[in-house]
Amino acid sequence: MDIKRDSYLEKLISREKNGLIKIVTGVRRCGKSYLLFNIFHRYLLEKGIDASHIIEIALDDRSNITLRNPDNMLAYVKDKIVDSLDYYIILDEVQLLDEFEDVLNSFLHIKNADVYVTGSNSKFLSSDVITEFRGRGDEIRIYPLNFREYLSAYDGSPEDAWDDYMMYGGLPFILNRKTPEEKEDYLIHLFQTVYFSDIIDKHHVRNKEELDELINILASSVGSLTNSLKLSKTFYSVKHKKISSATLKKYADYLEDAFLISKATRYDVKGKKYINSLVKYYFEDIGIRNAKLGFRQVEENHLMENIIYNELRNRGYRVDVGIVESYGKNKAQKTIRKQYEIDFVASRGSQRYYLQSAYIMNTQEKIQQEQNSLMHVNDSFKKIIIVKDHIKPRRDEHGFVTMGILNFLSDEHSLEF
Repeated sequence: MDIKRDSYLEKLISREKNGLIKIVTGVRRCGKSYLLFNIFHRYLLEKGIDASHIIEIALDDRSNITLRNPDNMLAYVKDKIVDSLDYYIILDEVQLLDEFEDVLNSFLHIKNADVYVTGSNSKFLSSDVITEFRGRGDEIRIYPLNFREYLSAYDGSPEDAWDDYMMYGGLPFILNRKTPEEKEDYLIHLFQTVYFSDIIDKHHVRNKEELDELINILASSVGSLTNSLKLSKTFYSVKHKKISSATLKKYADYLEDAFLISKATRYDVKGKKYINSLVKYYFEDIGIRNAKLGFRQVEENHLMENIIYNELRNRGYRVDVGIVESYGKNKAQKTIRKQYEIDFVASRGSQRYYLQSAYIMNTQEKIQQEQNSLMHVNDSFKKIIIVKDHIKPRRDEHGFVTMGILNFLSDEHSLEF
């Protein structure tokens, strides 16, 4: 099964021989090893690099256990470098290598070597990369499969692929599971034995039940505005537990650090400033979100919103929740303030898009509701409404573009219509 991950290959190619350690990060099981050992390896061979100049070591392979010793590793790699041509050193699960920071720094002193590594589990998450390799590392963030990548390896129609993708997410191994039972068992087991255990081990969390319940609450309220204080009140009112907002913020940070969730902050479009009081949390993989809830709360409108958010981030956009304020008069001629929400403000360099995840717009009232917030944005950036219906992009009299979710996801340039 060949899964196309061209955007990540391009990032690796653009960073070749830049004098830094290329560090491929991302949630566990999202395809980091496959990217380096299969896709990048094939690229190197096709461009004429001899196989003997590609030094690949999977440190989670028991047969490589002696190479987890730093001195053994250095000696092994240096013995492989026998001429002045370029060599590519590729290490998988580098956190299993003792004193790996020192070893990687030593590799940087080999003039004709280019270094690529992956890491995961409790010892090698996002914040560790920033801390350990500041100034010497070049992080390449990889996400679970987006819909185009998923579709490239899916045996079926785009509509059927969407149904599966929305239910089981984009972790590559899902494509090898044939039945719903196999897919559900894989995701549930993966969450409990890998993701949850990693967080517990890394942060020495003593109250596992509180952390587990927080994940359930976030999974049940995808796309809802919240903060640690609101979460604390939810615990008290629904679970009858007193948990401080500081503790819940700390737990949420752990989940972000492990690439399980990410947050969108509110942004005042007219005032051009961030409003940090409330945020929205989204799951990096929708299948893991569904598995955490036992595949019981599958509301397509909320899942579609989460998938749109992930797609925008996958395309390299910074994604915020837009807030637009408008002032008017009531019947008593008193000034009143109204606040409108835009689902996503996607920004990348000088580009900006305003997007609404509308799901269904089958009445004039629903159309007006989705357009209201966009109507109050007075700049010239493109405004897009995404619906579930399979419709090609079209522009209305206001200049708003409406498109179907499959059109949006299937074309990486869909925002440019």
